[in-house]
Amino acid sequence: MTTPHLSRLDHALHALLHERRHAALGTLDAGGRPFVSMVPYAIDAAAPCLVLHVSGLAAHTAHMATDARVSLLVTAADAPDQPVHDLARVTLQALAHAPARGSAAWASARTAYLARFPDAEPMTELPDFRFVTLEPTAARQVAGFGAARAVPADELTRILAA
Repeated sequence: MTTPHLSRLDHALHALLHERRHAALGTLDAGGRPFVSMVPYAIDAAAPCLVLHVSGLAAHTAHMATDARVSLLVTAADAPDQPVHDLARVTLQALAHAPARGSAAWASARTAYLARFPDAEPMTELPDFRFVTLEPTAARQVAGFGAARAVPADELTRILAA
């Protein structure tokens, strides 16, 4: 998909977020200690936000219910012939929200998630699973060696909607 109204770095960020399917999710436990886990994610361009589908049994789900502040790290795939320090990556800060089952936000999140992960459809009917939307508040993008920048929330919203 081409998005000509985006800058070169915006294009790189858009491509990274759309090409990768999983990320490292950072949450805070009840004691304020950091906790990191791997999560698949989708992008809901209509919202615009990132979408997770998580089990109520997972530690990170309880953490997000207690403290909505999260961080998500998405990295380009590692290639043996590329310096690891040169990998494109983005760290997003976001607020986690759990839309009520059956709400318009839940339906939008479900549609976006199943468009990316159609095989997850049976899990969306399990009572202990829920959708969590991540509303980006800021990000730090590294598009390669010497190409780093802060990305404000409004720019992230535009990139996710593209």
